[in-house]
Amino acid sequence: MKNTHPVVLAVAALILGGCSGLGLFDMNAHFVRVQGNRFTIDGTPYYFAGTNMWYGCYIGSTGPTGNRERLCRELDFLAAQGITNLRVLAASESSHVRHAAEPPIQPAPGVVDEDLLRGLDFLLAEMADRDMRAVLYLNNFWEWSGGMAAYVAWMNKDGGVDPADTSRPWSDFVEYAATFYAHERANAYYRDYIRQLITRRNTVHGRLYSEDPTIMAWQLSNEPRPGMPGPNGEQNLPGFLLWIDSTAAFIHALDTNHLVSSGSEGTVGSLQSEDNYLRAHQSAQIDYLTAHVWPYNWRWFDPVRPAETLPVAVDSSRTYILKHIDLAWQLGKPIVFEEFGLSRDSGNVQPGSPTVARDRYFEFFTDMLYDSARAGTPIAGSNFWAWGGEARGVHNDSLWKPGDQLLGDPPHEPQGFNAIYDVDTSTVAILRRHAEKMNQLGHEPPILVASSRPRGR
Repeated sequence: MKNTHPVVLAVAALILGGCSGLGLFDMNAHFVRVQGNRFTIDGTPYYFAGTNMWYGCYIGSTGPTGNRERLCRELDFLAAQGITNLRVLAASESSHVRHAAEPPIQPAPGVVDEDLLRGLDFLLAEMADRDMRAVLYLNNFWEWSGGMAAYVAWMNKDGGVDPADTSRPWSDFVEYAATFYAHERANAYYRDYIRQLITRRNTVHGRLYSEDPTIMAWQLSNEPRPGMPGPNGEQNLPGFLLWIDSTAAFIHALDTNHLVSSGSEGTVGSLQSEDNYLRAHQSAQIDYLTAHVWPYNWRWFDPVRPAETLPVAVDSSRTYILKHIDLAWQLGKPIVFEEFGLSRDSGNVQPGSPTVARDRYFEFFTDMLYDSARAGTPIAGSNFWAWGGEARGVHNDSLWKPGDQLLGDPPHEPQGFNAIYDVDTSTVAILRRHAEKMNQLGHEPPILVASSRPRGR
């Protein structure tokens, strides 16, 4: 990289509105690597407790969605809790659906919103100042940021399918989005965007994205699926598997410094098949496994009936976690539970409303992950969903509208339903204790127990 005079960097940082001085990272920092079934940095095990802040580039922007002062306060708060890893949206596309993030990073094929990308630049620079790492996802199977369905609609010029259209079954959207994997023109534009981002030079500190150790991993997509379980999904499966392997190889060819993951939910996103999940992640181009756990979406939990359904959510989640630990053992790769969440009591969205069920669930979930990681299993980290921080919903219908603050819940979901507010003191305390233990874990030898032994490959 070309040397840049410190005065020039300082002036540039001030012009860009930095909140913490120069916004420079430690130039001696190194990249996250995979050794066996764990992450390392400079040979030292790296375990983390993190969160999802998909909207980071939006509030890092100097455009209409931006609030850099808020972003810095949120990062300071998270860092004080020991949160060291953020999963962040790095791609959004103009969409035909009625509930999608606005403005998109790509308003049209091959066109980008430079304000939002400068917001991502700023976010990464500020994270570096706080010794945080980022997982950047490059697409979305779901509608709320455009994603795969937007690429298909762009190419087909057919208006797409809106899952909010009640005149059509929800499965129509899933099947439409899943046509993306075999759509050559859609993938050509997707890869063009990937190339543009990986080769981008950060406007804050001047380093190429491909050379920035703040980035832990590129992620192919948020929750890619081959479609619905059944004949159509099975028909899409070969193209889906090829897409994972070839896209990951494409990224690695551009960038030899960073890890690549799929963004999969696990078997739920693999036509409910362990074999499909294994086939998708056995590729040498995929460096680690991911899994998501959603008790409400998967009908394990009802916030109106917590006494009856919370035990079901806990038992089902435990089974799902253990299953994916075993799958990670089989592939010999680390695994990150990078989405897990639960609503507030009774489905309330207001700050200050009770979180008794959620706190019990988070205590169970974080304790299980820590205990499993300490026992030497492939669990390497977690990212709860999602950080809402100081933002608040403002409408009686709880839906997001352009111009509103972003607070973790995607635009198509009630604002505050799964978000963790900065005033949720009991939940934050659970997450802080978990982060302290996970951060310490890298400095302690694992306690190997019988259940952590690898089983047949």
